[in-house]
Amino acid sequence: MFRGIFREILYIYRITLKLSIMALTEKMELRTVTGITQADFNAIYYFLQGAIYCWCKAKREEWFTVQDLLGGENFYWEGTPLIALYRKHKDTLGKDWETAVQDAGKDAGKILKRVIHDDRRVFDSKKEDVVRMYRWNAEASE
Repeated sequence: MFRGIFREILYIYRITLKLSIMALTEKMELRTVTGITQADFNAIYYFLQGAIYCWCKAKREEWFTVQDLLGGENFYWEGTPLIALYRKHKDTLGKDWETAVQDAGKDAGKILKRVIHDDRRVFDSKKEDVVRMYRWNAEASE
């Protein structure tokens, strides 16, 4: 009985380990975002996860960055979980508007990297200048 349970646990562990290693085709350092509540972190995490799913559905072969998902036409964060990142830098840390926006974007990028790392699909990654880019690798995800 215990041997069967042990085998099942080992099988689940191997699958979980394989999925966590496969999420990114390039090893990268994952950084922690501090200064927000766990509830805010979770809401941002799932918000970004949804954004990634939408991108992969609509633009399957295209590279994306945090700016593609959260900047440009999507710059207005009021009413989204992302506002917690801006408020952390603007209100709590007392930064000017421009610096608060830039630093909130960096925090969003750190959380985005965590979301992609945790995803069951495989993503390619590259860095152009200082911008990290990702692309869903559908063939490797199968």
